Amino acid sequence: MPPLIELVAITPRAVALRLLTSDARYHLPDAVGWRLHGVGIARHGMTDRVVTVLHDLPPATTLCFDADGFAPFQFTLPTCAGAVVLDDPARAQALLDGLPDGGTLIVPAGDWVVAPLLIPSHRHIWLADGARLMAPPDRADFPILSAEQGGSWEGLPDTCYRAILTAIDAHSITISGPGLVDGGGARGDWWDWPKETRNNARRARLLHLINCQEVTILGPTLTNSPSWTVHPYKCRNLAFVGLTIRNPADSPNTDGLNPESCTGVRIEGVHFSTGDDCIAIKAGKRSDTGGDAHLMPTRDITVRNCLMERGHGGVVIGSEMSGGVSNVRISDCEMVQTDRGLRIKTRRGRGGVVSGIHLRNVSFVGVDTVLAINMHYFCDHYGHAPFVQSRQPQRVDVLTPQIRDITLDRIVARDVRLAFAACLGLHEAPVTGVVITHADVAFAPDATPQVPLMACGLRDVAGAGVLAEHCDITAPPQLRQGPLTVKDYQPC
Repeated sequence: MPPLIELVAITPRAVALRLLTSDARYHLPDAVGWRLHGVGIARHGMTDRVVTVLHDLPPATTLCFDADGFAPFQFTLPTCAGAVVLDDPARAQALLDGLPDGGTLIVPAGDWVVAPLLIPSHRHIWLADGARLMAPPDRADFPILSAEQGGSWEGLPDTCYRAILTAIDAHSITISGPGLVDGGGARGDWWDWPKETRNNARRARLLHLINCQEVTILGPTLTNSPSWTVHPYKCRNLAFVGLTIRNPADSPNTDGLNPESCTGVRIEGVHFSTGDDCIAIKAGKRSDTGGDAHLMPTRDITVRNCLMERGHGGVVIGSEMSGGVSNVRISDCEMVQTDRGLRIKTRRGRGGVVSGIHLRNVSFVGVDTVLAINMHYFCDHYGHAPFVQSRQPQRVDVLTPQIRDITLDRIVARDVRLAFAACLGLHEAPVTGVVITHADVAFAPDATPQVPLMACGLRDVAGAGVLAEHCDITAPPQLRQGPLTVKDYQPC
């Protein structure tokens, strides 16, 4: 029986299909020819992607897709309740508001500078080939979002600028097409004040979803974000498929996709190249006074068939994790020149539990560390304080974070610079249940020794196997184990 094709996501004008091939990750082992047939449509082409996206399809049409060596697959596109074509950027919001439920705003080829848009429920935005939906160059044209409206910053409710695309308390939204959304990060002054405020507001995102459900983003390129590129906050049932997320390597904190306090998120066939983490999974953080009313857990996250390039981390959990993060499954991905592969970071005072994090069939090329777990993370204020950095046992209470049940299986890693794994737990709350199996590892021969984690008192290392303290870890015997902290370290 030939290998199968399965549906990943579908909108009225686009579809993403997975070509199921054993051991393939983001790319297929070899490019294959494909054909698409239906009433009034006949196309053909080549693909080298496991998740293959087809655009500009007729709504409410049944089509048949077949690829060399795969069983044919039939699908039916959803209906469209009506469409309008953007012809005047000043009318973009009015056109979007005036659509019937299930209607589509078509953004044709060309540059369209629009004021930040608020997307209602039951809307589809179609970005045609050559379309560039662009944020305005002047920050004064961005509305401000209050904390009461869902604004936030790095795990706490806060006032922020609205994104070029924002949805609040909305559901049944789709954005698809081969076009591009430009968040305007390189225009204006967004990247000059990364941790500050202007007009008492934090930086905007590019796509900001707040308390939304049933959202599918399929196909477009998202680039040039003022800060985090895609930020779903307190949302359910989201799919991000076949995207390209691209920001300059020196753009500050331009993470790719940060689901925070969300349940049921799929990230599939996405190509990341960012100025910070590619994917950062978060669940809020307690305030300095211990406030936790805003916290919600993040759970049931699937990352599959993705390519992460040049971010600080491929998939990162934390450091804002106080609401708890569980059931994260990362499989069939490629990570190239990310500083870390899978990274989990927290510190005393955050509380919360990270558990059930599973990574399988992932390749790594040119990373500092494949696995980095750090419970003494020193970024954010007070990060260098003795109560954060002390290696001595502290009292266990609700503010003590916990990390457990982390597995890595079928790993291929080449040119690893510092260590395969670096795991620094808390004396009073060790990391438990870390299991590494089937790891094929080769280290970079000329790596410069450096500290492998952002914590105080660590040794410089290069080409190390598994470095662990206060961590219950099982790893293949060829990965030699050793300590992380320098002898006689005392936090100051």
